[in-house]
Amino acid sequence: MALTIASREVDGVTVLDLGGRITLGEGSVQLREAIRDLIGKGSKNILLNLGDVNYIDSSGLGELVSAYTTAKNQDATLKLLNLTKKVKDVLQLTKLYTVFDIYDNEATAIASYK
Repeated sequence: MALTIASREVDGVTVLDLGGRITLGEGSVQLREAIRDLIGKGSKNILLNLGDVNYIDSSGLGELVSAYTTAKNQDATLKLLNLTKKVKDVLQLTKLYTVFDIYDNEATAIASYK
C-alpha cells in the first residue's frame, strides 16, 4: 500500500496525516517533498500524524530524520503523533525515540507548539 498524505491546519500547526507504508522509493520521496514544500511555504510548526502508518523501513526512518534535520535548519519544528506499535518499536530499537518529540494525543501535541 502506497503512502497517503493529507494536510490540515490546526491552530497554526500544519498536521500531515500519513497512512500506509513509508519505505524505500515512492513513500519516502512523497514524505520528503511534502515536508520541503511546507517549509518552503513558511510553515514553522509541523506535526506528523503516523496513526495509519503500518510499516516503516530503514529508508523511511532516514526520511524522518532528514525531515527533522531540514526543519531544524529552517527554524521549523517537526513532531510526531500517534505512533503505531510497529513504528514505535522501530524508533526505540534505533534509539531515535529520544530524538523526536512524540505525542499520543493531538490536543497535547498542538498545545506543545505554543
